[in-house]
Amino acid sequence: MQLAVFSAKPYDKQYLTSARATELDSTSGVDIVYHEFALSLETVSLVKDARAICVFVNDDLSANVLESLHEAGVRAILLRCAGYNNVDLQAARRLGLFVANVPSYSPEAVAEFAVAQIQTLNRNTHRAYNRVREGNFSLQGLLGRTLHGKTVGVIGTGRIGVAFARIMHGFGCRLLAYDPFENDEFKKYGTYTDLTTLLSESDFVSLHCPLTDKTRHIINNETLSKMKKGAMLVNTSRGGLINTKAVIAALKSKHLGGLALDVYEGESAIFYNDHSGHIIDDDELMRLTTFHNVLLCGHQAFFTEEALREIADGTLRNLSDFVHRRRCKNALVQDNDQRESPLVRRDSFPIRI
Repeated sequence: MQLAVFSAKPYDKQYLTSARATELDSTSGVDIVYHEFALSLETVSLVKDARAICVFVNDDLSANVLESLHEAGVRAILLRCAGYNNVDLQAARRLGLFVANVPSYSPEAVAEFAVAQIQTLNRNTHRAYNRVREGNFSLQGLLGRTLHGKTVGVIGTGRIGVAFARIMHGFGCRLLAYDPFENDEFKKYGTYTDLTTLLSESDFVSLHCPLTDKTRHIINNETLSKMKKGAMLVNTSRGGLINTKAVIAALKSKHLGGLALDVYEGESAIFYNDHSGHIIDDDELMRLTTFHNVLLCGHQAFFTEEALREIADGTLRNLSDFVHRRRCKNALVQDNDQRESPLVRRDSFPIRI
């Protein structure tokens, strides 16, 4: 059996190979083929002899791609990530495909990165680093705010949101949260409220919800206008949660005090590759880079040794479940040969991650 891995980077190969030595001992005959390019309508025709594929956040798993994969003999789709907004789950169910993700991998990794972005932008450490290297020790323009006593709004209180709240509680912050599904674990650190109250009272707002039809552009002209003037917005979840044009307008009007992004709505054509020798023709992304109070990273919040190890282990456990026809706890869609299991996982349309 062949497993085709798309959007494969050297670190993917390293950790999947390491995990394979332990997890696939019981899954004999699995041959892993790595493709550096992403899966798309243009590349799906290159899938040959693979019964399973492994994909990442920016691979295209729309209905047309799934149909082509099915015709090529693919029966299992393994996501080495938690998010699955790039997968047409209804088409996968119709085709009888097995789809599984890795719903939880080191939530602290993403939470810690969100805090790092807040403190980097708040205390201007990135600007100070560059100044000192040029012999400039002036403090002008580096003024920040003490986190202790500030109000932090958390939109989405799943594993990552709670991990983030726990850290910010340690700083002495007041925590507010918005999530249609309340999590008792968060209540140890803060209180739930409605979105309008959260936005109007928070000095820092951090997004930790998945991208769904209901959450797409949850940050828009209307919600930005409700934010406290000078507040900072942080997004380490999904780029589509933010209307980019709206945040650019809020930054230009000085209503939004700062923006820290690890994700971007149009990232699929840009992130995870080196474009330093080319002209990037995404005008909105390039406009964001011109603001001194915007910190932009390339979707790296998950990128720790621990998280990569857990992702690889979880991905190959899902593969092992598929091969041995076991019920998979991480299945978003079970294949037709496992009809005793639910076709769609009950929590496959979450409000939070």
